[in-house]
Amino acid sequence: MAILTVRNVPDEVHRALRLRAAQHGRSTEAEVREILATAVKPEKRVRMGDALTAIGRKIGLSNEDFAALEGVRDRTPAKPLDFD
Repeated sequence: MAILTVRNVPDEVHRALRLRAAQHGRSTEAEVREILATAVKPEKRVRMGDALTAIGRKIGLSNEDFAALEGVRDRTPAKPLDFD
């Protein structure tokens, strides 16, 4: 994980962060991580699994269809790439 240093945080902002962290039962550092994660990873982002599920439902795939596909799937391990 990366380390981030934030300098020159105003005292009133630091106090507000400490208070907010205490209200959520977290350390100030954990609270700042949560704030940053929420800011840059909004809940509305598209998740791969959700997108694939939606596509499957849209085209009408059923559990039986999935089981049939699993039955014919090639389970042979892939050969490693050779760059020579």
